[in-house]
Amino acid sequence: MGRLTKNQKAVAGKIDSEKLYSLAEASSLVKETSTTKFDATVDLAVRLGVDPRKANQMVRGTVSLPHGTGKNVRVLVLCTPDKEQEAKDAGADHVGLDDYVTKIKGGWTDVDVIITTPQVMGKVGALGRILGPRGLMPNPKSGTVTMEVGKAVTDVKAGKIDFKVDKFGIVHASVGKVSFDAAKIEENAAELINTLLRLKPSSAKGTYMKSISMSSTQGLGIKIEQKTATA
Repeated sequence: MGRLTKNQKAVAGKIDSEKLYSLAEASSLVKETSTTKFDATVDLAVRLGVDPRKANQMVRGTVSLPHGTGKNVRVLVLCTPDKEQEAKDAGADHVGLDDYVTKIKGGWTDVDVIITTPQVMGKVGALGRILGPRGLMPNPKSGTVTMEVGKAVTDVKAGKIDFKVDKFGIVHASVGKVSFDAAKIEENAAELINTLLRLKPSSAKGTYMKSISMSSTQGLGIKIEQKTATA
């Protein structure tokens, strides 16, 4: 981690790296121990007992955080002209098709989520090399390839996030900002954790939820006792 700043040293003493905290305690501590000058993001890392290389143990899905993410989510809708007004009315930041496909081919990816319709996926699919590594590729499983573009925009703006287990078996997701009330951080985190429990693959053996850790941007990890997060 390198040398700690004076502020980081002061907060490091508040977190016992061996202790398992309740979700409520962690949600307060993550606020107290944030040392950034900006409104840091609160992240959850959940280590699962799955082998993500096996298709039947891939854990992915979406969750609507009750209190949103605290981020202004920039949404691009790639659609045919008949869907443009619906997308704009729902609050999409960018709406179009061919002009945006050209921009993306040129390297433009200044958005957080891309929503599209099934009939234009052929054009969007050709952008996979650019969008894939950035996690921007629309996917029917995450609700971002749909005929209901207006609803999809509204959901994403309100705090619907998608998650996927990485190759190490860990799900990383943002569950708010340190400016949130501790209770809101706790409720958002619990919603994600309980969603992950519902998605347990039947083929997963042994302990499913191995560890849960909460941290703020550049902050220390706070270990959470699972039963306090799923009660």
